[in-house]
Amino acid sequence: MKLTGRTILITGGSAGIGLSFALKFLNLGNDVIVTGRRQAVLEEVKSKHPKLRTIQSDVAEPAQIAALAAHVKAHFPKLDVLMNNAGISLYRNLKAPAADLAGLMAEMNINVGGVLRMTSAFIDTLKANKGTIINVSSGLAFVPLPCIPIYCATKAAIHSYTQSLRFQLEETGVEVIEVMPPAVKTDMTADLPEGDGFTLITTDELVKQSFASLKAGALEIRPGQSKQLAFMRRLAPDFINRQLWKSSKKLVPIGVG
Repeated sequence: MKLTGRTILITGGSAGIGLSFALKFLNLGNDVIVTGRRQAVLEEVKSKHPKLRTIQSDVAEPAQIAALAAHVKAHFPKLDVLMNNAGISLYRNLKAPAADLAGLMAEMNINVGGVLRMTSAFIDTLKANKGTIINVSSGLAFVPLPCIPIYCATKAAIHSYTQSLRFQLEETGVEVIEVMPPAVKTDMTADLPEGDGFTLITTDELVKQSFASLKAGALEIRPGQSKQLAFMRRLAPDFINRQLWKSSKKLVPIGVG
């Protein structure tokens, strides 16, 4: 992937992984736009990093995506990188009925629906500019962490979708890349325990490893333990699944769907 002279849009870029990638791209001299749901957080990010462009937009809301696409195409016609990063994870007890059936789909709407809608909304621009799509899935696309079962299912869906997208776009000049982070130290993973072979890496380390792979032209990037998870899924799936269940079982909510 060409890492300089790009116009880049990153969803969920006001914190965590998205912001770390945004700042790295910014430091390389790219024009970087980040989106997020909370205007106050975006304003705080903008005050710390004035060169970063910020736009409030929620990937779970189709109307907001349409408005974002219209704005970006009008003001940033050279957009040539879309990084679908926005996502949430929620602890779920699948043994209990969900009191909020609509809320049960929150992760699907953001983690999957957001990627599908954003990609569709910007695909013509990306094709015209021979651009790049970067989808952020997870090493948990290979083996689930059972305390966050729907999150893991969404990442498996994005992994499959990204492979199909790459095939369909292979003659258009659009590059399709998947970044599959391991567990990363962010607000989202604050409750995840380390141990039993389960470790968390920093966003700085994730960015360092990912950019080395991007520079090398990799299309599927598996930093840290993600590579090990993919290998263990093939070598000893029952063992790795049981280990992840053992390390996360205590995080399943009691009596809550």
